[in-house]
Amino acid sequence: MQARELIGTAAVPGGVELKLFRRGTDFMIVLDRNELMSTRMNGSEIALADMTCDRLSGGSAPHILIGGYGMGFTLRAALARLGAQAHVTVAELVPEIIAWARGPMASVAAGCLDDPRVHLVAGDVAGVIEAGNGTYDAILLDVDNGPDGLTRLENDRLYSMRGLAEARAALKPGGVLAIWSAAPDNAFTRRLSQAGYAVEEVAVRARTNGKGPRHVIWFATKARAR
Repeated sequence: MQARELIGTAAVPGGVELKLFRRGTDFMIVLDRNELMSTRMNGSEIALADMTCDRLSGGSAPHILIGGYGMGFTLRAALARLGAQAHVTVAELVPEIIAWARGPMASVAAGCLDDPRVHLVAGDVAGVIEAGNGTYDAILLDVDNGPDGLTRLENDRLYSMRGLAEARAALKPGGVLAIWSAAPDNAFTRRLSQAGYAVEEVAVRARTNGKGPRHVIWFATKARAR
């Protein structure tokens, strides 16, 4: 088997060190011995976008927020589904992630960050959510390993009752909060319900061919105004 080549490292603000490896044409971002994401297993990241778009409440110019960029699979899938009038805000905390997308992983990014529908925010998605007020038709979160985070303690805020309330306030009526996770979390499912969302939990495979580990996506919908 071809050896992995270390391409770069990145310090997560307030967190850990990430490493970008390349093996042939494949890339992987690794934390210690945990492979957080790779170009070989992107099915659930694509499903995060596709299944959220399936649940959008309509309108020709939806505004969605994606946090964070990762390897861009969610962003590219969303852009493929959304029309020309859509707006996609992408919040990415780690500058090197974007530098890798524009550098060694430019062929993977395929120009998605330069799409005119995309607005890139260099910063914590929690702050973007907090500043929102009925702004978004959907918020897609894939910023860690799920509610049981690995990379940064501050990510726990997103999954707390406070964070869920802030996300709910940032959504339009009928808007969807979609959260990716590497594993189920029954306590978090209950927390979403307690925060006032209608909750759907969906198991998805890591690979686009329907194989690989099972991941979880929660779709939490804000009630429409009466």
